[in-house]
Amino acid sequence: MRTPNLPRSGSRRTAVRAAVAVLSATALTALAGCASAGSTTATSASGAASFKPATQDATSTVTVWADSTRLPSVQAYQKSHPDVKLNIVTYDGSADGSTYLQTKIQLFDRTGSGWPDVVFGSPTDVTWASRPTKPGATAFAAPLDQNLVPQSTLDNFAKGSLTPCQYDGHTYCLRNDIAQVVLWYNKTLMDRFGYTVPTTWEQYQALGEKVAKEHPGYLVGSVGDTNSQESYFWSSQCPAFQLTDPDTLRTDLSSPDCTRMSNLLDTLIADKSVSTQGFFSQGFAKDSGSKVLMANGPSWYGQYLFNAAFKTPAGQIAAAAPLTWDGETTAATGNVGGGVWMVSSHSTNLKASTDLATWLTTSDANQAGAPTYPAYVPAADAWLANPDNKKYFATDVSSAFKTAANEVWTGWSNTKFSDATAWSSVVLPALTAGKTLTATLPAWQTAIADEAKSVGYKVTTQ
Repeated sequence: MRTPNLPRSGSRRTAVRAAVAVLSATALTALAGCASAGSTTATSASGAASFKPATQDATSTVTVWADSTRLPSVQAYQKSHPDVKLNIVTYDGSADGSTYLQTKIQLFDRTGSGWPDVVFGSPTDVTWASRPTKPGATAFAAPLDQNLVPQSTLDNFAKGSLTPCQYDGHTYCLRNDIAQVVLWYNKTLMDRFGYTVPTTWEQYQALGEKVAKEHPGYLVGSVGDTNSQESYFWSSQCPAFQLTDPDTLRTDLSSPDCTRMSNLLDTLIADKSVSTQGFFSQGFAKDSGSKVLMANGPSWYGQYLFNAAFKTPAGQIAAAAPLTWDGETTAATGNVGGGVWMVSSHSTNLKASTDLATWLTTSDANQAGAPTYPAYVPAADAWLANPDNKKYFATDVSSAFKTAANEVWTGWSNTKFSDATAWSSVVLPALTAGKTLTATLPAWQTAIADEAKSVGYKVTTQ
């Protein structure tokens, strides 16, 4: 969800297309927000050159580009700040891999005018917006840590959530929301079957095997969506998309951190307690939605999968903290969505532009009623305190959400290309054909490497 940004976020936005069959237009818009949130961008130790703002005019109009989901928030800011002159433009927000924003910025760079002051986009947008389009040019995104946003504010974002915003030692965006992966479960069914919620991946596998024998047809997960790899392989710290420097991608699917997850899932797929049909695929909600016992997935699953798609009655669904592996004391988890706000380095009203981006991402007034989980910790507390964000669930999800928000692994990097493409084009067809995940890892790795090279990355498998 690009927030969700499924959108998460390169992204994971592609999952939104799969959701069309089961979600309402309103829910889809919320999910389309951003590419994979939580991804990382490698930084260099050198640090960028000192930022030189354009000539400032505190009375100039601030042009802001936002997607339809974030439009009400911008309008709310305008209402509460009547002295600020805003020109609000609605665009696709980089949903579904759109390059509209990048194309327009490249045009403005050539003509020397037209840049918006503030834009909502995906973490993937930061991979180009934080770098000059040509030698001697100015990167589109302003480094917000250079006398624009106080360090104390930046320090209050969830651990690792600003990593996709960072390049060359500076921070080029503010994270709007995150989609940290938790373990969802149907408490009503778990209690009825006498099952205990697992805390480790090994317990999860054992329970999945038990479910297959005792309650065939019930499911503990699915790997069939375009973003499933983010919930499982990202959570296993699999180095599928790991930038070792801004121009070098490591993809090593032979790593034990990858094979431990593929082996686990292969066992449960064979037992039919993990489905190869996507949660958001045509007909899944009708045929199997009521039989989903557990789902390892993003924080937006509660409202957008179980409530909106599966129509599971209120008071049944709960969330547990991310799973650990035996022998490991610290959990790691994935992220499936999350958008960002960037301020233009060309803005002639940086003060008002920065204030807008900061208010949108950090203010309780805006974020407490946001559709997805805020990246800014104090705003997330306000979001969790909002009864509308908790009343659907069987138990309080606050602890699980807060824990997971600080456990998103930053080794799954934000790249110039979507992490969904190779999964969708190589892995999902292989699973449909009856091949195992483990046997498909080499082909998945090759597809990732080929795509990375096509956009200019050097690739290493070590």
